Amino acid sequence: MDLQISVFLLFILFTAGHSFSCYECMNTEGSCAGQTVKTCPSGYSQCESATVVAQAGDITSKVKAKGCAVACQSGSMNFGIVKMTSSCCNTNQCNAQDAPDPSNIPNGKKCFSCDDKSCSNTVDCSGPEDRCIKATGTFGGQSLVVKGCASKSICDATSVSSVEAITCCEGNLCNGAQSVTQSFLFLCCSLLSYFMMH
Repeated sequence: MDLQISVFLLFILFTAGHSFSCYECMNTEGSCAGQTVKTCPSGYSQCESATVVAQAGDITSKVKAKGCAVACQSGSMNFGIVKMTSSCCNTNQCNAQDAPDPSNIPNGKKCFSCDDKSCSNTVDCSGPEDRCIKATGTFGGQSLVVKGCASKSICDATSVSSVEAITCCEGNLCNGAQSVTQSFLFLCCSLLSYFMMH
């Protein structure tokens, strides 16, 4: 009887000592200074830190986010008005540092991007963004398209909920300039939320 209790207590101590945890925060003021530690749910084996910068006219908004992730890709995406960088790691509380701000230094590559009227705009890729990306999905019965720049690691991700297809290519402006009439913000948000929290 005492052996069973001892084994049970050792099991509890062993599993409690090996729970996976990450820093967590969501801040729209540009810093995760008030981050907290969160024990990750079962199946979450990575920590992520992301920085998203959105530009609308003269207004710039920056969001810093951290949390647990099932699968995570370190990299960068640039859809023209929205840019994101993410950093991923797989040890306890390894996401203490904020993800870097998206690079503003062009790397010479250009890709098509979309707004709510067409996908014939162009965006200058920056930093590690060495691919053009095109994602299509359906939201509310309407087909939506998002285009821009991405790093190879982002392109290697294959599963995003509500997104039907993600394709990447390596040549300048290789992601096509077909027009769209629907707003692309819902699909863009789906992509960003996937890469930020999965």
